[in-house]
Amino acid sequence: MPGNLGSDRTFRFMSLACAIGVLLMFAGIMVALTYGAWPSITAFGFSFLWTDIWNPVTQKFGAVVPIYGTVVTSFIAMLIAVPVGIGIAIFLTELCPRSLRRPIGIAVELLAGIPSIIYGIWGLFILAPFLQKYVMPPVIDAFSNVPVLSDLFAGPPYGIGMFTAGLILAIMILPFITAVSRDVFLTVPPVLKEAAYGLGATKWEVEYYVVLPYARGGVVGGIMLALGRALGETMAVTFVIGNAHRISPSLFAPATTISAAIANEFTEAVGALYGPALIELGLILFFVTVIVLAAAQYMLYQLDRRTGART
Repeated sequence: MPGNLGSDRTFRFMSLACAIGVLLMFAGIMVALTYGAWPSITAFGFSFLWTDIWNPVTQKFGAVVPIYGTVVTSFIAMLIAVPVGIGIAIFLTELCPRSLRRPIGIAVELLAGIPSIIYGIWGLFILAPFLQKYVMPPVIDAFSNVPVLSDLFAGPPYGIGMFTAGLILAIMILPFITAVSRDVFLTVPPVLKEAAYGLGATKWEVEYYVVLPYARGGVVGGIMLALGRALGETMAVTFVIGNAHRISPSLFAPATTISAAIANEFTEAVGALYGPALIELGLILFFVTVIVLAAAQYMLYQLDRRTGART
């Protein structure tokens, strides 16, 4: 017994130390970014968040353009990857022939192991020319006289731009959503599905009313993991987004993101405010990621409360 008590105390101390270490690391990153960005924070204040000027010559900087590019490309990626990823997970767990489940599952998971720079090169030399020649021109012509959509899909068709970057991001985050969703779908007790089938439910109804509600926590976790990857992706986006510091309503227009701006310009950031402005962009991305994760936790908490109230 005394030996067991000593082991329990050691385990408790080590666990507590690891937890505190994570908090200290989190605080250290925030302090380091704040310290590095302080000249920019004091020079521009909160106007840095909504200013669209980015001029290293005059030392005038604003973050709204890379923030806009980050949000739009991530939204496009999630809009494509979430339904496709969940659909693949449902197919692998419920509909796919047993002989094909493992090969398809491995193929999807291998996408996560491809370096991001390979995605960027493929996007620049293969995907962007394909979109420029075969996709963007007919889409631009089809919506040229449609209100709102004519601005959203306006030309010229460069091939590179926010849509291309979002499509590359969707391919990159697809394995995270698919793998996590598939694993949590497999944890659904078979008796629940069998009971639903016994009541006359169709396969679609079983998935929608039984599997997805039971596994929603894991699915949301996978989606948030994928969103974190999309928000912070650098090299692949840098290759295909065009790296233009301007805001355009067209999804086909070149733009930039926070991570792409930092990667492109940090090595040549000379001057009293250029480097701190880039570091402040990193600080903003840090807070955006924290806010997204906090919102996900709050959403899961609210879902659990509603489920408890219904039961």
